[in-house]
Amino acid sequence: MKRVLLSIGLVSVLALPASAQNKEQERLENAGTVMQEILNAPDSIPKDVVDKADCVVVLPSVVKFAIGIGGSYGRGVMTCRGGKDFQGKWGTPTMMALEGGSAGLQLGGQATDFVLLLMNSRSASSILSSKVKLGGDASAAAGPVGRTASAETDVALRADILSYSRARGLFAGISLAGSTLRPDNDANKNLYGKKIEAKDVVLNDAVTPPPSSTKLLTTLDKASPKNKSGK
Repeated sequence: MKRVLLSIGLVSVLALPASAQNKEQERLENAGTVMQEILNAPDSIPKDVVDKADCVVVLPSVVKFAIGIGGSYGRGVMTCRGGKDFQGKWGTPTMMALEGGSAGLQLGGQATDFVLLLMNSRSASSILSSKVKLGGDASAAAGPVGRTASAETDVALRADILSYSRARGLFAGISLAGSTLRPDNDANKNLYGKKIEAKDVVLNDAVTPPPSSTKLLTTLDKASPKNKSGK
């Protein structure tokens, strides 16, 4: 009997890492689906806005995002253009977490997808190193929507981070000022099978993109192959 219990316990312990890895892989696959659907929609993020972004954060199916009542917590992924100047192809994703928020955001219990565009290397480097408060440590604004929206004249493009939400089929720019965005290094460990910092994933090419990130990276490479921020 003891041998049976010991065997069951050993199987359970060995199964935990695989289960955790599968969870992160599923999150990556969902992020790819969200990004693909949003970029293919008739009225979504203007192409010239995506073309000027250094990094993209996708948080799929954030549920019960009730700010000012019980707090919030969403998990997703971040990918950046390769190279120190963020001029290359979209690279290996790192796992991210979004917490807290502003009193103005009340989305109840519905599942909501969030997309954040990091518009400069300063915001990207800060988020890869530590927790960043949107609207505080990095300026944040609701992103412009619509393929004909002018990225050149939109005041929001002065912000470090532009944010969007999609819930029940409705897509819009939304302010996440007051939220904090941070690397989820525990999730990185689950995904890549070893302890690794977010900045090493993105800036130092410490690991290769997992198969579960293919849809996300392919979608972004097709939609915006070059950084046109002019830096």
